[in-house]
Amino acid sequence: MKTSLDCLPCFLKQTVLALRLSGANEQVQKDVLIAVSEEIKKTDFSKPPAWTTTFIHRAIRKTLGMDPFREVKSRYNKIALSLYPKLKEIVEKSPDPLWTATRLAIAGNIIDFGIYSSVDIDGTIRKALNGSLAIDHFEDFKKALVASKKVLYLLDNAGEIVFDRLLIEILKEMGVEVIAVVKGSPVLNDCTQVDAHETSLDKIIEVITNGSDSIGTILEFTSEGFRKTFYETSLIISKGQGNFETLTSYINSKISPNPLSGHNTTEITSKKVFFLFQSKCEVVSRELGLPVGSMLLSSCEISL
Repeated sequence: MKTSLDCLPCFLKQTVLALRLSGANEQVQKDVLIAVSEEIKKTDFSKPPAWTTTFIHRAIRKTLGMDPFREVKSRYNKIALSLYPKLKEIVEKSPDPLWTATRLAIAGNIIDFGIYSSVDIDGTIRKALNGSLAIDHFEDFKKALVASKKVLYLLDNAGEIVFDRLLIEILKEMGVEVIAVVKGSPVLNDCTQVDAHETSLDKIIEVITNGSDSIGTILEFTSEGFRKTFYETSLIISKGQGNFETLTSYINSKISPNPLSGHNTTEITSKKVFFLFQSKCEVVSRELGLPVGSMLLSSCEISL
């Protein structure tokens, strides 16, 4: 997808949300808005919105001299962990633990402080477990997992990572090797190794970084080590709207940097990607032809 004119006010809204969390004084906040305005001027409308917001949040952190989301990330990790025992019980008692854990993983995507100033976790859990998904490729998802030996799981937000852990634990029980991916350094309230450690995810599976601070997964900005793993994996679970924005831009693309080209490797250029997320903005929802707030388990093929 490409950036729309409607994204521009959202860029400023994201900036204001970050400033409210930062506690910065008025002059610093003005400096941040000036720096962000310069980045907005450079918006490349041929790229997904996450491309520009990556540069915007770099400018925010640089001008503030700190990560404004660190405290709220830790707080929501603790909130989600307090829910974990009950959610785990729900999964274990379910007639189809994979279905239930998948729905809960989608519910966890509501925890997003790049878009919301507050979230209704309990209400979203009820909606995920009792309602229908706007796009539901669960049967395809289940078949792909049964046939697969390895999954690359692209994590999204702090707090949400606990909901992902529920699904990852079920995948492990199915005999699937799961490698979870976090960001290489802070951006928004996205997961880093700190969040994987706080939620003990790193104790049950391998957690790697993508070497990047980009919103979503912009392959050009990721490390060679991550791209090697990405290219060698045929099945991807992608959490969050940012990953949807960025990864779908590579459909039938030949431009992404492939560190494996020309070498004797197990390169897999075509991969199945399952997107688990909630559509949280007008632009993405319009692209999907769905109402804002829709929940999705959607699949696609990406050829690189």
